[in-house]
Amino acid sequence: MNPEQIGFALLYIGVFLLIGKIIRLKVKVLQNLFLPSSIIGGFVALLLGPQVLGKIMTQFVSDDHFLASGIMTGTIIEVWSALPGLMINVVFASLFLGATMPKLRDIWEFGGPQLALGWAIGWGQYVIGLLVAIFILMPFFDIPAMAGALIEVAFEGGHGTAAGMASTFEELGFEEAFDLAIGLATVGVLSGVVFGIILINWGVRRGKTKIIKDVNGFSELRKQGIMEYQNREPAGKMTTRPESIEPLSFHLAIVMLAILIGWLILQGLIGLESITITNWTGSSFMKYIPLFPIAMFGGIILQVFFSKKDKYNLVDRRMINRIQGLALDILIITAIATVSLDVIGEYLVPFLILAVAGISWNLFGFLKLAPKIIPDYWFERGIGDFGQSMGVTATGLLLMRIVDPNNESPAFEAFGYKQLVYEPFLGGGLVTALSVPFIVQFGAVTSLVFAIIMVIIGIVSGLFYFGKGKHMKS
Repeated sequence: MNPEQIGFALLYIGVFLLIGKIIRLKVKVLQNLFLPSSIIGGFVALLLGPQVLGKIMTQFVSDDHFLASGIMTGTIIEVWSALPGLMINVVFASLFLGATMPKLRDIWEFGGPQLALGWAIGWGQYVIGLLVAIFILMPFFDIPAMAGALIEVAFEGGHGTAAGMASTFEELGFEEAFDLAIGLATVGVLSGVVFGIILINWGVRRGKTKIIKDVNGFSELRKQGIMEYQNREPAGKMTTRPESIEPLSFHLAIVMLAILIGWLILQGLIGLESITITNWTGSSFMKYIPLFPIAMFGGIILQVFFSKKDKYNLVDRRMINRIQGLALDILIITAIATVSLDVIGEYLVPFLILAVAGISWNLFGFLKLAPKIIPDYWFERGIGDFGQSMGVTATGLLLMRIVDPNNESPAFEAFGYKQLVYEPFLGGGLVTALSVPFIVQFGAVTSLVFAIIMVIIGIVSGLFYFGKGKHMKS
């Protein structure tokens, strides 16, 4: 593979992103599902690649024909396969860069109930997944116990986390888990929007919502994914002069530095483990940890530094968001385009079992736990946690925007505060990264017991502390 081939493979990303956007503009069903162009483009690339178009064309052309692998050559697939694992580091390194850290009391008061609910749902996905693994997947399908983590990795973590865990799955001997996780993440995005809209219509009819009394939907432009003229804002601020350094280049360099700091921390932890735990017990744990959650801490370290030392406010959150969004688009389109349909077909029954189990638990969490844990505006606030628990934070924000279009409830504020504490652990954080090696190291039963304890902590604190409003200011 030469640099020209790699560059050509990268050009293909832009082509399929635009194809996805054009399809979104033209197809009403996809507009109503609010599907990102990256997901649509990823599916188009998958269909036009060697697994679908290629297999069809091999019935009519020779194996060395240029269409034998579809229009996605082997080189393109190889380059694209490596990109999700790289881009997830950019996504997580950017999480807290340029963000203003609120007061702890505000986080506790507004974000506490959301955190308790999210904690219970997130750890509950491990409980459900491990129960499925212990009683169904392991005895009947001979699937490793680590499959019990797939619901949380795919649903709470989404495509990014699923892609970031690829190397961990491979090193632990279950590389097929990557394809299953990407497939589950896609199911999560689709079902999150579909079930979310159904729940909102149900909530309006049953009087569960406080803000809206009918569902009028979004404008046609909003559904098409086009920003209304009156709502268009700058994508970022020019915090540096281009003749010294391009602002985008500066912010990208900051993100890169955060990833490098994370890599150095991870290498230090691996080295420390090798001369301590590994030397004493012969077992190792840290080498299975992916880089992306540690890159997040690299970003936090840099943000603390800039908060104290940057008197010019050089780091602009909007610019960081654009870099993060670009990385996420690249991640999603390449992950979906390179997912193995053969693996999903081979594990179709376990795949469907995990998907149904995960969706059922998330619905239970919203319908049964949210009304009791969140003291006020439970529907407006809980629907955001439901959307996030299905795989994408943006889905949660979308659903909250539907039920609270003018931001009249504390839903958005509470959700944002919750993320500051929640993201470093679940939904792609340290817990998610450690879960698979933890299950392998300590077994499914021990992991299940630990997950149950965590769920109990979330539910008990939610019901008897946050749900009673004891955390509110007197």
